[in-house]
Amino acid sequence: MSGSQIDRPMFITTLMVIIGITFPIVFFNESSGSFITSLYDSITSHFGWIYQWYALLALIFLLWLAFSKYGSIKLAYCQDETPEYSTLAWITMIFCAGVGAGLLYWAVIEWSYYLKTPPLGIAQGSNAAKEWATTYPLFHWGVSAWAIYCLPAVAIAYPFYVRKIPFLRLSTGCGHFYSSAEANNAGGRKGRIVDFLYMLSLIGGAGTSLGLSTPMIAASIAEILGVSHDLVLEIAVVLFCIVIFGSSAFLGLDKGFKRLSELNLIATFSLLLFVLVAGPSLYILKSGTNSIGLIIQHFFEMSLWTDPVSNSGFVESWTVFYWAWWVAYGPFVGLFVTRISKGRTIKQLILGMLCFGSLGAWLFFIVFGNYAIDLQLSNTLNINALIATSGEATAISKIILALPLGQFALLLFAIVSVVFLVTTYDSASYTLASVTTAKLKEGQNPNRWNRLFWACALGIVPVALMYIDGGLKVILSTTIVVSLPLLVVSAFLAYSLVKMLQADYSSSESFKNDDSNF
Repeated sequence: MSGSQIDRPMFITTLMVIIGITFPIVFFNESSGSFITSLYDSITSHFGWIYQWYALLALIFLLWLAFSKYGSIKLAYCQDETPEYSTLAWITMIFCAGVGAGLLYWAVIEWSYYLKTPPLGIAQGSNAAKEWATTYPLFHWGVSAWAIYCLPAVAIAYPFYVRKIPFLRLSTGCGHFYSSAEANNAGGRKGRIVDFLYMLSLIGGAGTSLGLSTPMIAASIAEILGVSHDLVLEIAVVLFCIVIFGSSAFLGLDKGFKRLSELNLIATFSLLLFVLVAGPSLYILKSGTNSIGLIIQHFFEMSLWTDPVSNSGFVESWTVFYWAWWVAYGPFVGLFVTRISKGRTIKQLILGMLCFGSLGAWLFFIVFGNYAIDLQLSNTLNINALIATSGEATAISKIILALPLGQFALLLFAIVSVVFLVTTYDSASYTLASVTTAKLKEGQNPNRWNRLFWACALGIVPVALMYIDGGLKVILSTTIVVSLPLLVVSAFLAYSLVKMLQADYSSSESFKNDDSNF
């Protein structure tokens, strides 16, 4: 069933945001690049520590919430409802929406940056630097990242399902701050401001994800087909992905996104198993185990290390960037997870995202990252030199080609990358369509044409970012710039959630039931 009425002000505002961002990027690309990077430098140097505290406090808050008396509350209209999707399908869809092809990009080469510029004041080239090079990626894609994703999900899902607010938007999570009249009108003016910030962050975050992933996919295709890797090929990849995720968005969650996620699960585990068996298996397993041990020992140090004395720039360039990327993407993931989590308890939602999301991401970094760094350390392939001379995308394709049956492995890698990218943008178009739908009750989906429109529109900004001067630096900087206002919104989401839970729990006995098994 689809929600039919379009929220014209939100629809037009979102479209104007895309046009407003794209126009100066395309026609004033040099000055736009300089402006974006200068904002990036200013924000990270002055506000980076806020992102670090936010990530840690969000994790602590969610763990408290999961194991509190509120953890057994079921996210459903009736407390006896069963989950809409099986646990495996639910976890798969969450993972595909939350990581995208950016996971494959960084899983293969992130270690190389840490090997050249080690964190925590470690000497370059030392054995410790080699160990931490494969550890820090697990930290950046671990529980802190998924906590940033999970907070908006819980804050939106509770009022949407339990309080029956008929709007699937970021502003839904701020229900405590609305009057009864505002609650029935998507939060009124306050809600529209919150949703505008969400749309801005999603468009910027989407540009980052596609801007990273497209060159990687294009480089893989160029190697497979023996053609040149240029801007034309990258644009062709974007258009191809738009066609696929546009079709998926048109088909809907069950026929489109769910089937793509299931396909990706099979292809992904086939690829991971192949790399593990064909690559240096023992080194991969030992190094992965060692990295997990280092994170357990040093988690709080890594979370709050600001490097105030040497100011090497590592924290701002990596940890703060990642937390900002998750903040920018968090509302989008939260909206999508809300839609597929009917019937789950608050505890199930939190632990499911924190545990399965982190373990899934770790699997990629442990297998791909340790396989790649072994090529570098054994002098089989000089990856650092490849990155310096040919770029990250080409280096990634050469790393996969170094496997036995390299052409086959690269083809499978390209397929998995495309499907990851498609599922991410499929869910993004769904949430944008939800925001621009006047009312969306439980069980309803946005109109097909609305989902299809945003599936196409989401490709505009990434193409513009690929055209801009400055390359990867500008793409990464965009994330930081658009995420800062959402830190304030996230604080309101947490406060509003607690207030709603306290008010509802004290006035109703219906929540005081036994927690169901995961």
